[in-house]
Amino acid sequence: MKRNMLLGFVAAALLVSAPSRATLLITEEEAKLPPPKGAVAVEQRGILRGPKVEFVSPGKAASSPLPLVLKFLSYGGAKIDPDSVKVIFLRTPNVDLTPRVKPFVQADGINMKDAELPPGEYTVRVDIKDSDGRPGTAVFTLKVAPK
Repeated sequence: MKRNMLLGFVAAALLVSAPSRATLLITEEEAKLPPPKGAVAVEQRGILRGPKVEFVSPGKAASSPLPLVLKFLSYGGAKIDPDSVKVIFLRTPNVDLTPRVKPFVQADGINMKDAELPPGEYTVRVDIKDSDGRPGTAVFTLKVAPK
């Protein structure tokens, strides 16, 4: 009984004292992929009632790990469908980051406190849909400074 209790305390101490790990967003290998050829198309014509993705942070070049914060805005009483969120690292070939970001997706945005990326510039596209099925897309560049 005492031995089990002691092992429990040791395990708890290890868990508490272990440093929190950042969440890997883009690997070194993915960062080395060639950029997309040509312009990045974002289809937005006319007056749209579809949802918008607003890039909040990091505001300028930041060292990794960095906070990745996006805000989702919907209109006309529609709600954002969190299951529709897709996050793509634009490279050749494109890299689907959705499974890595999914735990941080809420109906009002993405709040990833400690995204880990190698130094460099990364173009990312985020696609969302609202409860009325209207799409919204944003393309932004993450600038990661060397440590």
